[in-house]
Amino acid sequence: MADTLKPRPEFRNIHVTDLRNYRLPPAGIVSILHRISGAILFLLLPFIIWMFDTSITSEISYESFRSAFVAGIGFVPGWFVKLVALALIWGYLHHFIAGVRHLWMDATHSVSKQQGHSSAIVTLVLGTLLAVLLGAKLFGLY
Repeated sequence: MADTLKPRPEFRNIHVTDLRNYRLPPAGIVSILHRISGAILFLLLPFIIWMFDTSITSEISYESFRSAFVAGIGFVPGWFVKLVALALIWGYLHHFIAGVRHLWMDATHSVSKQQGHSSAIVTLVLGTLLAVLLGAKLFGLY
């Protein structure tokens, strides 16, 4: 019976032509997005510091901070400032949730394929759901 089994394809190096047929598992997607979210947070750190400093310095600076989301900053329109803030919100939420996932997996030795798959799905859904909810609040939908 072992001779009748169809041999599984062996992927050693994925060529560019194979990319559209290759399906990355959810844990791989979470891993890549964890790196991307960390890079976003790192690259936008000056903007994060400016937002924090402007929001807590005084009441006048707080009002200028709030007006940046409506009128914009210099030549940058307000909707773009909101999009950058939404990218920061998603980046922080995803990076935090994926980090907690990794800590949980390390602490409980949950390294089975099924637990990795299910925790990756929870990470993707929870991060996206929270980002959509906070994005709706940012854009004034509620």
